[in-house]
Amino acid sequence: MTDLAALLAPERLVDLTQPLGPQTVLWPGSTPFAATVVADYDTHGGYARELAVPEHAGTHLDAPVHFARDAIDAAGLGLDALVRPAVVLDVRDRVAGDPNAEVTAADVEAIERRDGPVPAGAAVLVLTGWDAYVGDPDRYAGPPGATAFPGLAVDAAELLVFRGVVGVGIDTLGIDPGHAVDFPAHRVTLPAGLWHLEGLVGLDRLPARGAWVIVAPIPVVAGSGAPARVLAILPS
Repeated sequence: MTDLAALLAPERLVDLTQPLGPQTVLWPGSTPFAATVVADYDTHGGYARELAVPEHAGTHLDAPVHFARDAIDAAGLGLDALVRPAVVLDVRDRVAGDPNAEVTAADVEAIERRDGPVPAGAAVLVLTGWDAYVGDPDRYAGPPGATAFPGLAVDAAELLVFRGVVGVGIDTLGIDPGHAVDFPAHRVTLPAGLWHLEGLVGLDRLPARGAWVIVAPIPVVAGSGAPARVLAILPS
């Protein structure tokens, strides 16, 4: 039997989630986050708000239906697809702060030669280091009127589908590079049934292999995606 206390020791738990609020950088053109107080202590004896938030806000999940008609929505993903061994692809040297960088299949294969093959059933998390800029909208998302951040080239997306992974996460606004406005990587991975995690933070705290990732999106019915709490459990 697994020792639950050891498994869930604080030093083994990593939160990969941005706080979600008015300062969270959203995709350009998104309706701003809003929270309206509908109950307060002085009047009602308690506190509650109503939220208005895009499905793809902050740290969030893309469901396959986001780019594949009649595919699985945010509420339809099984728990077995959301608790997965994590493979971290550290491409910080490849990106080197370049907002136009594309991670290619050759980059992934070079990491595999060093760390071992990407196994089927894994969740692949792409560490670009871009979460360092979450407090700087023009750096994190790109200058006004454009999007600029690193992402996956189409051949890398195709390779990960071929490897049989269940999902792909990244510490930028999206798995496609910001300049790829037609979302070519999305059009490879989501129709293949993968989910995405976008807007992750803290991937540098995870090893290349051995951690588990727990993805907890809001199960929005017919949702193209949903804000998510994403946690990792580090190996002992």
